[in-house]
Amino acid sequence: MVALKKSDSYQSANFMHFQELLEEHENITISYNALHTILSSNGVKSPKKHRKKKVHHRRKRKAKEGQLIQIDASPHDWFGTGEKYDIHGAIDDSTGKIMGLYMTKNECRQGYFETLRSVVLNYGIPVSIYTDRHTIFRSPKADKLTIEEQLAGKTVKDTQFGRAMKELGITMIPARSPQAKGRIERLWDTLQSRLPVEFKIAGISTIEQANEFFADYLIKFNEKFAVAPEDTICAFRTLPEEICIDNILCVKEERILDNGLTFSFIISASRSLLIVCQSIQNRKSKFFLVLNSV
Repeated sequence: MVALKKSDSYQSANFMHFQELLEEHENITISYNALHTILSSNGVKSPKKHRKKKVHHRRKRKAKEGQLIQIDASPHDWFGTGEKYDIHGAIDDSTGKIMGLYMTKNECRQGYFETLRSVVLNYGIPVSIYTDRHTIFRSPKADKLTIEEQLAGKTVKDTQFGRAMKELGITMIPARSPQAKGRIERLWDTLQSRLPVEFKIAGISTIEQANEFFADYLIKFNEKFAVAPEDTICAFRTLPEEICIDNILCVKEERILDNGLTFSFIISASRSLLIVCQSIQNRKSKFFLVLNSV
């Protein structure tokens, strides 16, 4: 066990994670206390740092699964190559169950779309989601409206993500501090310790491989760490059969035909374009452009 802990595959694992890996990959079952004693007596230290943390009041969990989903992204050197990538994640506030993970090069709208796609297709439509104040979720102009403008009914245009949440009937709640969505912040601490080790053991070194790996990993993680909800009645709503999720979790733009019955739109080569239009009855017919990732 000491030799295994010092090996390249396991040296980054903390003691508790190493105990789990021994049973899973080496067919060795041992109590945590016994393992800790063996490793410590042989000069092996756990790489996880136990820093004194500020104490924050923890908000009580929501009673029902699907009542509130916290979403966020975490940049980290997940592959141990010195290069950082972002994992987008969603965690259920009631159970602590990871509902979805999706890795991209940087934090982006598509990463959150794919994470929410996993939530909706595997569990259903949640009642609300808790986000930070990134411009992906809300317009920077939202905080600039005066009281007079708000009373007059003036509003700020939704972001593409905000528009998609309205179409799904999901309430968005913007957090005012990282501590407010502490459940997912603590999840990142756990995953940053565990996932690089899991990736190394599984030989995963690319974004594509990581996203395929998450499907089985979430099942294993949730079996170990998720808790039972206070109320067993699930708050997730089933996605209606007539709704195509691809036509919601996408980019939608509106254009109006000019006098020559044409419109212009700049599009990158990395995206496909599906044009959904009304029948042309006059020169001001509207075209709705739906952009999906290739």
